[in-house]
Amino acid sequence: MLLKSLSELNGTSGAEGLVRDFLRQQIEPFVETIKVDKMGNLIATKHGQLSGPKVMLAAHMDEVALMIIEITSDGFLKFRPVGGIDARILVSKPVKLNESLVGVIGAKAIHLQKRSERQKALTYEQLYIDIGAKSKEEASSKVKLGDYAYFMTTCEPFGEGLYKGKAFDDRAGCAILAELLKKDYDFPLVAAFTVQEEVGLRGAKVAAYHIAPDFAIVIEGTVAADLSDREEEGWVTELGKGPACSLMDRTTLYNPKLIQWIADVARQKGIPLQFRRGSSGGNDAGSIHVSKAGIPTIVLSVPCRYIHSFVSVISEKDYIACLNLVDELLKDLPRMLRLSSIDKEENV
Repeated sequence: MLLKSLSELNGTSGAEGLVRDFLRQQIEPFVETIKVDKMGNLIATKHGQLSGPKVMLAAHMDEVALMIIEITSDGFLKFRPVGGIDARILVSKPVKLNESLVGVIGAKAIHLQKRSERQKALTYEQLYIDIGAKSKEEASSKVKLGDYAYFMTTCEPFGEGLYKGKAFDDRAGCAILAELLKKDYDFPLVAAFTVQEEVGLRGAKVAAYHIAPDFAIVIEGTVAADLSDREEEGWVTELGKGPACSLMDRTTLYNPKLIQWIADVARQKGIPLQFRRGSSGGNDAGSIHVSKAGIPTIVLSVPCRYIHSFVSVISEKDYIACLNLVDELLKDLPRMLRLSSIDKEENV
């Protein structure tokens, strides 16, 4: 399963090489040109010789992880997050460094904590990674400053139609984008597997500038907080209700006409669709839609419980529905853009 392979690869912001190399192998037979730009984005073009609108599909390769910033005198590793990770979830979790070295995230044992310490959540300053080293010299022979520590999670099915794994944000989007490249459309299609989304949408900014598309679709993983301890209005999205269409977020206010188009296509094709509630967070659309003179951009996301953690959960139904909906939108895109052009002419 493509998603399983992508989920289990390690590749955080600035270190996406393993993911990029794997994706290149997967998509190369289905595209005409493929390159890696100076930022590290993987850019593939299909049917570039055709006339018609140039469409950019984007999904980011990087995942959240931890960066080693200090090796203590007694051989422990201090770290900071790459991307948004809640420090409270980290203690006692296993991590992998340099593809083979295993460590455990530790903190002062609860038996040794003062009452006041127990009443506060652990901070990054209180955490460290134990790799079994007895000294700074021994640890330094295995790890260097700037190395990354990754979550260790096997991607596998569980429950009824669910999958657990790491990095579904945004390996789910990468898998969908790779599957779409196997299909044929009547216009130039450019796929951008972007870098450094988790630290500021950086790869997408460069990719959009050079691709200069007429239209862009971002495929993402997004928060699903459909849990019993939260009121329904705070769920953002729900598992099993289909892909989520973004209305607005911290970086983008989406065009109402494009949102209506998505809803119409989903309804006509019988594809489940939900709308993302809430406006926190952001994604690559934030950089893409303001590139050059502006690019019409939409986002469809796979809902994901426990996002940015050791184990995330998605619904296979949502994943497949997202793939099918983007496919149907691409088939209908030339018609929609023609109608948009007519509307603009009538308003002149």
